[in-house]
Amino acid sequence: MTRTVGDAALERRLRAGEAFFGAEAPRIARLCHRMAERFARGVGAEWEFAAPDADPFVRQELVETLYHLLWELVHVFFDHRGLLEGREARPVHDTGASSFLYPFLAERETDLESVVADVRESVLMKAAEVGELRAQTLTDNREILDAAGAALRACFEAGGKLLALGNGGSATDAMDVVADFRAAPQGWPARPALDLTEDPAILTALANDVGAEVLFQRQIIAYGRPGDAVVALSTSGGSPNVILALDEARRRGLVTIALVGYDGGRVAAEGLADHVIVTRSQHIPRIQEAQASAYHVLRELVERPG
Repeated sequence: MTRTVGDAALERRLRAGEAFFGAEAPRIARLCHRMAERFARGVGAEWEFAAPDADPFVRQELVETLYHLLWELVHVFFDHRGLLEGREARPVHDTGASSFLYPFLAERETDLESVVADVRESVLMKAAEVGELRAQTLTDNREILDAAGAALRACFEAGGKLLALGNGGSATDAMDVVADFRAAPQGWPARPALDLTEDPAILTALANDVGAEVLFQRQIIAYGRPGDAVVALSTSGGSPNVILALDEARRRGLVTIALVGYDGGRVAAEGLADHVIVTRSQHIPRIQEAQASAYHVLRELVERPG
């Protein structure tokens, strides 16, 4: 079977993720404890992590997962006040049904090394989870990604542009999509792209004067031209302003690409985009991490088809 860009992209990500988190889990667990210490005292911390891959997209994805894990796991130590300097232990509590997921919640308040060890195992478990989700996203959607990449390439070759949109964390991903097309760190040609979340004057005017549901639809009307393309990001696949934007884009002859989580929501169920890439998870940080792999592969496919 011929190897594709997607196959190679997935292999790089899985190999880098296993190497990075396998090697760094002990330090990440220790860092979560030290971060909790520093936050408790009101000062910062300085740690360095080097992602083991030359691909800037892979390195970025690993760092995104890393900071999500730090945010999720530093709280473990706040839940164990007795493990932080200058604080008294509280009574040990029963974790109930959650104990199989987070065994460290039931550890003694004075047993730091046991909690650090459990946090280390949680890092590895979460890293494996996102590795599996990246594999599902890039493998199950292989043909869709190839078709979407070809459509984007044709759009740019014909003089079109890309519009990207999303809400909340997906808005930051839309910013990333646009940055990668405007100035890819690999040195690929700049592609015309517009972030529909980047202008606070437009967003606040529309939200105030009309309503949040039209934030992206009105901008599609203003900026979209037949032959342009839209990349819409949504973890739920059901955000009303995303659905209105996709509908408007289709009416105006734009290519529509949607990256969605959960079971795909309305976007997937009703086929509201030309190319729908589903990341099948209910955990929002993991969805966004896997979606980053998908839009990075899309960027690569524009420059390196096949």
